[in-house]
Amino acid sequence: MMKTNSKKLAIAGMFAALAVAGSLFSFPVFGSKCAPVQHLINVLCAVCLGPWWGIGVAFTASFIRNLLGLGTLLAFPGSMCGALLSGLLYHYFKKLPYAYMGELIGTALIGGMLAYPVASLVMGNASAALFTFVVPFLISTGGGTVLAAVITLPLKKTGMLETLKASLES
Repeated sequence: MMKTNSKKLAIAGMFAALAVAGSLFSFPVFGSKCAPVQHLINVLCAVCLGPWWGIGVAFTASFIRNLLGLGTLLAFPGSMCGALLSGLLYHYFKKLPYAYMGELIGTALIGGMLAYPVASLVMGNASAALFTFVVPFLISTGGGTVLAAVITLPLKKTGMLETLKASLES
């Protein structure tokens, strides 16, 4: 039977709620709603919870945002690809810059390109092209990643980040 870590589940729920609430601070860029708080949460999930929890939080936040009319279907590929790559790179390299780089590349490049079929086939956007959403996603994830660095670097420097991660594992 699989063991459930209730601390991680509680933190994941709080991160999803913060991402949804943070989407109230979004701005439109070329047909997508840029929500930098989601990308901040992606990096925090990558560092504190891991890649699989990060994907779950990104999916949950995107789903709720769409239900509430606060986001578009483009939230799914952008947020989930960023969360996955950020989490995987941090998991394997254990260094914050890799989490930041994973979020930027995963969201802007991979998520931006995967948004094309969602926009054209599902949303009926005939003007969408393969790289249409790369720049808007880069703007959004750039802001969120800078916020994540502002939060995580001091936590790392003071040792609080390791303490937090250790408390989630126990």
